[in-house]
Amino acid sequence: MSSKPPLRRSRIVCSMEQIDQQPGGEARGSAGEAGHRMVGDMSPTTSHHDVVVVGSRCAGASTAMLLAQQGVDVVTIDRSRFPSDTLSTHSLARGAVVQLHRWGILDEVLASGAPAIREVSFHIGDTVIRKDIKAAAGVDHLVAPRRHILDDILLRAAEQAGARVRTGVTVTDVTRAATGRVDGVVGRGADGEPVELHARFVVGADGLRSRIARAVDAPVTDQRHANGACHYTYVADLDFQGTEFHLSDGGFVGLFPTHCGEANVWVSTPVDRAEGLRGGVDRNRAFRDLVAEISPAFADRLAAARQTAPVRGFSAMPNLLRQPVGDGWALVGDASYFRDAITGHGMTDAFRDAEHLARTIGAVLAGDVDEADAMARYHARRDEMVSDLFEITCALALFPAPDRFSELQKQLSRCIEAEAESLAALPPIRPVGAFAA
Repeated sequence: MSSKPPLRRSRIVCSMEQIDQQPGGEARGSAGEAGHRMVGDMSPTTSHHDVVVVGSRCAGASTAMLLAQQGVDVVTIDRSRFPSDTLSTHSLARGAVVQLHRWGILDEVLASGAPAIREVSFHIGDTVIRKDIKAAAGVDHLVAPRRHILDDILLRAAEQAGARVRTGVTVTDVTRAATGRVDGVVGRGADGEPVELHARFVVGADGLRSRIARAVDAPVTDQRHANGACHYTYVADLDFQGTEFHLSDGGFVGLFPTHCGEANVWVSTPVDRAEGLRGGVDRNRAFRDLVAEISPAFADRLAAARQTAPVRGFSAMPNLLRQPVGDGWALVGDASYFRDAITGHGMTDAFRDAEHLARTIGAVLAGDVDEADAMARYHARRDEMVSDLFEITCALALFPAPDRFSELQKQLSRCIEAEAESLAALPPIRPVGAFAA
């Protein structure tokens, strides 16, 4: 746990409508729409750093925070304002909760109103299996925070650690040295002014459609089917005890308890079964109809609840891995590795890889390790850590028969527990080599 004073607790905000009413707040909009939160004086349009992190949500804010804790001069930039929302599975697997605890951030997440989840139930037809979340790897609960709250907490933690934070910046390309090595980014600020940031490393933490990955032409090293669709909303006045999973042939419905007593209710299906949720229809009704097809009993409970947000979602979700390192650049989070939402593991992947990448870059900058060897090890470790999870996710996203689906869920659980134990065993982040006092 960090010995630093606790983070400033932000006012709890449950909906994007409330964010819109906050001074300086804005929900994330279409591509290219920028916000204008700025931390620190970053008025020069050209600056030089050890690391530029492009993207300031789960992967980017965590990477910046962990680099700053090592003494690295790091700036993280994002086109959006914060707090703002983004598509998300919400659920944090045990490994992510372990890392929030180790980083000294978990208490802040719970204090924001995200409930500790201590029970999970599986519903298949008339069969219900309930399990308590047991203590393991140093934590005894899970959590499923809203992203406009979690991302802001992480970004403030990065700022407190010493990272510079610049929002309202849209990156348009990378810059290269005469050798061809990536050595910075160019873009534009919220008012259209040109921005140029130079660094020893550029980290792309800017999501599936990563501008950095495209600019460096990062190869896709493994790509599978894009069979799955996932849609969700938020509801209040729904009776629940913890996380719920409802399974039937060709569909998966569930809920995660989240902020302000609400539940994130979601439905995951093959793409063709979600056609009714495409544009031009009453998506709220189509969502409820789809839930009813999969779990009539849960749909009856949902009908008595109050929906508090529109239905959002993603169809034809790709399953792919990109090469995550190159000469002067690295990728982390969804920019590096994207998989169907059915396993709800994206934020956990982001936290895990952010820590491994931050440790790697910190050691390189301190002169403790050879860059090529260290970055190759990060690549290999990324592949090793995601291998089984990737295979299980791809298999689940084909929506096999319930018996096979349940067996894959058990395999997933074993992978998650092993991952959490390995993350719990990591030493604390400290200044290294040349950065140590």
